[in-house]
Amino acid sequence: MNPGTKRGLWREIGLQLPFLLWLIVLWMLLWGQFTVPSAVTGIAVALFVTRVFRLPTIELSGRINLWWAALLVVQFLAAVVHGSLSVAAQVLNPRRAPRSAIIAVPLRYADDLVMTHVAVTSSLIPGSLVVEADRDTRTLYLHVIGVRSLEDVEHQRAGVLRWERRIVRALGTPAQAARLRADERAEGERLAGAIAGSSPTSRRPKGSGPSRGSGSSQGSEEGRR
Repeated sequence: MNPGTKRGLWREIGLQLPFLLWLIVLWMLLWGQFTVPSAVTGIAVALFVTRVFRLPTIELSGRINLWWAALLVVQFLAAVVHGSLSVAAQVLNPRRAPRSAIIAVPLRYADDLVMTHVAVTSSLIPGSLVVEADRDTRTLYLHVIGVRSLEDVEHQRAGVLRWERRIVRALGTPAQAARLRADERAEGERLAGAIAGSSPTSRRPKGSGPSRGSGSSQGSEEGRR
């Protein structure tokens, strides 16, 4: 085996190792057992899945922002609690039967890895479940409950896009993070311009005379003279 082949083999192992470890942990979580036998069977299942059902290799971004990653975990746990309470309230409400809908959410910054993270996060939060993912258009289709109007649909869609932005900040590539920051700066400038343009002082033309009320008061004063 020549040196180039060896480097390629070690590179593939390095790329696949995090996914193997994740599959092993997922296997133990499914069985609810963190024991040596479950770890051994998890290794066997992970090797079988990755060798038999081979998929294109997904390269990790190589970037983890610890602050945003910790904030992502806290926000996710809070969303799980809030989603559980919201679903329970809708199910136990005798006056209103919970309505559901399937919505499409085109992602803006996602590659295969970020798209997977967004799909898993959205599915783990009670009240929403990813039923299909279109890899070509980077679109997730979610079944959500508690939808009664178009405003509710947009609220759910905006929620998924917020998770995408959070995941990009924590785990996205440098290019994805830079694009997100640029879009956020542009959005902030647009909102600042809209607020400045809608203020009363900015709408008054330059060199305008006194108001109608002041003119009438001057006229009445001259009349009295």
